Amino acid sequence: MSTEDETTSGEGVAVAAPAAITVRPLEQGDFFAWYELFLGYAEFYDTPLQDDRAMRAWAWLHGDGATVRGYVAVDESGKVLGLAHILEFTRVLENDRGLYLEDLFVAKEHRGKGVATALINHLKQEARERGFGVVRWITAEDNAVARKLYDSLAEKTPWVTYDLNVG
Repeated sequence: MSTEDETTSGEGVAVAAPAAITVRPLEQGDFFAWYELFLGYAEFYDTPLQDDRAMRAWAWLHGDGATVRGYVAVDESGKVLGLAHILEFTRVLENDRGLYLEDLFVAKEHRGKGVATALINHLKQEARERGFGVVRWITAEDNAVARKLYDSLAEKTPWVTYDLNVG
């Protein structure tokens, strides 16, 4: 999906998005570009990324029956600028399905240029086309730059997230 010169968020906020950004599914040939972005994502969240963990993540994105899928935003030359990993989930009470945006990361030199907006808008369109009710994600409370964008595109929910570690 290509974005237009300017997109409008759900709240009518104009968000710049260069027309040259295209979002497409992650392909086998994207490994090295994906790896650099995934490494940057891990570093951003201060999470060491060993090669075996990266290879397992890559296998999850491409294995038979993969439950997680990847997308990349590319420029007109095909250079990978950002990534998104998504999972489908069921919303029993709402009686529909949704897309969960597990990871979103844009290369530092391409931030503020509409790449994240293009990725999120692509997911929104996919969810709409598939009859899903929502695209959902979380971010760190102190991730102010991303939250400013997210606040312009989506509704912050009142839900509090918990993790129960089992190991």
